[in-house]
Amino acid sequence: MRYCKVKNKSAIWLIGFLLIILNSLSTFAQTVYLPHYSTKDGLPSNNCFYMLQDQKGFIWIATDAGVSRFDGAVFENFSVDDGLPDNQILQLREDSKGRIWFMALNGQLSYFLNGKIHNEKNNSNLKDLNFNGVVVSFLEDSKGRLWFGTNNNVIGVWDGTKTIKMVSKDSHFKYQNAYLYEDHNKHIKAFTNIAAFSYKNGSFTLTHQQRYPLSYKTIYQRRNGIYFLDKDGLNHLSNTGLKQMLPIDQKLLESNLGYMYMNDSELWICNETGVKGMRYDGRSASFLQGVNVNQVIEDRQDNLWFTTKNGIYKLPQLKDQLYTFNREDGLNNSMIKSILKDKYNRLWLGANNGIINILDLKTKNSVQINLPNPEQYNVIKQLVLDKKNAKVFFASDYGLGAVNSNYPVSKDFKFLRETNNNMFVVKNFTIDTTTKLTLSMSSGVVIINDRNKLEFSVLKYKEQQDFFRDRSYRVFYDKGQNLWFSNISGLSEFNHNKLNKHYEKYPLLTKRINDMRQLPDGSIAMATDGYGIIIFKGGKITQLIDYKRGLSNNIINKLFVRDNNLWAISNTGINRISFNKEKAIVSAFDDVNGILSDNLNDLYIDKDTAYFATNNGLVYFAYNHLLQTSQAPKVYITAVVNNRQSLDLNSSFKLKPIEQSLIINYSAIDFNSKNISYRYRLKNNGNWIETKNRRLELSSLEPGEYIFEVSAKNQNSNWGEPAKIKLILEKKFYQTWWFIGALLLLGGYLIYVISVAITRRQKNKEQEQLLLKNKILMLEQQALQAMMNPHFVFNVMNSIQHYINTKNTSSANKVLTGFARLIRKNLEICTQSYISLEEEINYLNLYLNLEKNRFGEKFHFEIHVDPQIDKEETMIPSMLLQPYIENAIWHGIMPKEEGGTVTINISEQNEETLLIRIIDDGIGIDNSLAAKKDGHQSKGMDLTKERINLLNKIEAKSIQLDIKQHGKTGTIVSISIPFTP
Repeated sequence: MRYCKVKNKSAIWLIGFLLIILNSLSTFAQTVYLPHYSTKDGLPSNNCFYMLQDQKGFIWIATDAGVSRFDGAVFENFSVDDGLPDNQILQLREDSKGRIWFMALNGQLSYFLNGKIHNEKNNSNLKDLNFNGVVVSFLEDSKGRLWFGTNNNVIGVWDGTKTIKMVSKDSHFKYQNAYLYEDHNKHIKAFTNIAAFSYKNGSFTLTHQQRYPLSYKTIYQRRNGIYFLDKDGLNHLSNTGLKQMLPIDQKLLESNLGYMYMNDSELWICNETGVKGMRYDGRSASFLQGVNVNQVIEDRQDNLWFTTKNGIYKLPQLKDQLYTFNREDGLNNSMIKSILKDKYNRLWLGANNGIINILDLKTKNSVQINLPNPEQYNVIKQLVLDKKNAKVFFASDYGLGAVNSNYPVSKDFKFLRETNNNMFVVKNFTIDTTTKLTLSMSSGVVIINDRNKLEFSVLKYKEQQDFFRDRSYRVFYDKGQNLWFSNISGLSEFNHNKLNKHYEKYPLLTKRINDMRQLPDGSIAMATDGYGIIIFKGGKITQLIDYKRGLSNNIINKLFVRDNNLWAISNTGINRISFNKEKAIVSAFDDVNGILSDNLNDLYIDKDTAYFATNNGLVYFAYNHLLQTSQAPKVYITAVVNNRQSLDLNSSFKLKPIEQSLIINYSAIDFNSKNISYRYRLKNNGNWIETKNRRLELSSLEPGEYIFEVSAKNQNSNWGEPAKIKLILEKKFYQTWWFIGALLLLGGYLIYVISVAITRRQKNKEQEQLLLKNKILMLEQQALQAMMNPHFVFNVMNSIQHYINTKNTSSANKVLTGFARLIRKNLEICTQSYISLEEEINYLNLYLNLEKNRFGEKFHFEIHVDPQIDKEETMIPSMLLQPYIENAIWHGIMPKEEGGTVTINISEQNEETLLIRIIDDGIGIDNSLAAKKDGHQSKGMDLTKERINLLNKIEAKSIQLDIKQHGKTGTIVSISIPFTP
């Protein structure tokens, strides 16, 4: 509870109550922050009628646009599209079977069970529960029967199969708007605002009563009897009789009352002007003034919830309450940028418009300091207490000053000025324990040796002594008077006139640093802009604390040290880091309602209270218990959807094969934390998978049995007990034994047919290969014959005869010897399909030398071989080049009067291919073909081309042939031959 449940501890209750009530009478008041939820947070409508916390812990909200189920983080909404008979639901009740009953404006009843809404269309038993009116009260008696009171003189009772409807025949004392309850003797009673009835022998009988409730909304049943409000106040009806408990102001009771709530120590009454909590001795506290409140409930975490026409509000239990101080409480400006606390127990708050507010936490007095130049000091972004000189230094973007911090406050200001009246921009500043004041500016870091003078000159500073160039971001003096600063290069330390550039050793220290603090062990903690918190000691980085280790965010804006704890604020939350033997333990304050998220500017941590400067004013709370290990949230599986069809929730599911996807929704209930993590697995011994998602989609599950488990935790708890369901996925038709057997038989038959076909094809292929080889042999013989064409032999013999007739015996012998060697070489290679490149070159030299001998100076030839080619190991098809060389001589060179040259270039085209190019400077192949009237073409070239085509069919890699004219004259024959392995 917010106050106390135990009657003997009224003193504790009084202290808690005075924190709320008496402070409002002081010079400045504090306001308890009530988290507010509306359509912006997921509610279907802001017009909320009723709330209920079910057995599992979910909170249900009835609105005029459907029903919502809330787990503390997400609203799950239901409407007529989900099975509700009407979107306007006025009340919610739960029975012992866990059914959530919905009382609709149109009078139709429905309930939610196992993930499904049951209504008249899908549950015929509900058709009898139509009373032609709105159900206003609900009772489950000790026999399990359900009783319904309505607004039209009908009371109904349902045993699950049969419905009995009772109507009052008395024209004056009707059952209209009757509240139903069961007393300690297990008698069913009905209460209206003018009559009381008792059920016996199948009907209700009118009974006498001294007092009657104002309406069915002002009755509350507890174990020791019925409590109700009448025109005079609170009454208690028990087995000992009727007793008046607490007188209540008539004005409160006359203003359209909502549903009342009470517990052992408090009574809560709500109406169209707000909600009021009262002790039985008359003390009270009011909230939500001017808001139309319909109902009050208390959840199992001792939070109070208010249902209103503007959404729902939560009043946390006392130890969890946050307090705010802003414009509505008397603060001149709600935007607070900086904060500190002095020895007089005063909070100094830096605001905009050149204003500093001072709050005396002891006397509750508030003092406002208005700086003389509000434009220059528009935003007071930093406050630093100078204990030695009893001053508070303050800074804005365009100025810095100091004010006396003695008690009472003196408004004697002193401002820092540059002697030449140069403009300077202050990013940040720091003071040491002596007299120094150091500024972080856009131009660099400036050290002012005597801060009492508050004067400096940019022309007198010496670099690397009292001025460090380059744009800087943060400056900080540690307890040893060492200056630490961060600039565009990174982190540096100025120690005893020595500059240590730590960023040169550690690249991480080149990142921007937003704040620095010193821990009790001397370590320097640095808040970075995207990399978490760096702990630096002894010239090295000792720890990096980031999101993976529990930080709410890696972008840390401000730090504060209290005892052995480091506090950090970011745009997404607050963290406290405790150090145990240098091990960092990260805790999180979960900002469940967003009052601090993306809103924090500065912080001050006192012994037991944390203060935060925000854009919405001052926020503070007692923190010691908040960061302790909490209980893990309870997790439930809320929906299972297979092939787009929602299934009734059970502990086991037998499912048809998944055609599209299996979706499992789960939810953890925690109304004090939004930061919930989940983990799940599909097998008992499987690895856990962590996630932030509340929905798991499975689309590739194999048939079989699975145990799906999911558990949850918040930032300050361990993992809770998992929720489990069993999933049995049936096999698809093609995974059944009969289908597999049939498939095996069919597969065997197909293998037989394919094997026969392959064997037949292999034999045919072998026969084709044999025919091809025989044809190649034939072509090789024909190529040999073509090489020894009659013209060539005749010409060689004429040459020999000429040398003999001229008695040139030496030349005749030389030609005859070359010719003989050529004939012998032909006979050697004609039996080989492939020869080495070395042999081919030798053969070509013999042939070309004979041709050279015949034509003399009219014919020249050159053979060039890339020296990287191994001529002995490189193999090429035999008798492949000679026909193209002969064609180049006879049809390219000889038609030219002046003769010409044939060049043979042999090189590597790439790692896998040899390139042979036969180049002549003759008349050109196009001109040669045009000059031939009979269309004659070399027989040797035709045979060689056919051989190449046959070889390409046999070999894996093809020989490529390309013949083209080179410019106006000349021909290039390019042959690409794959290297043989």
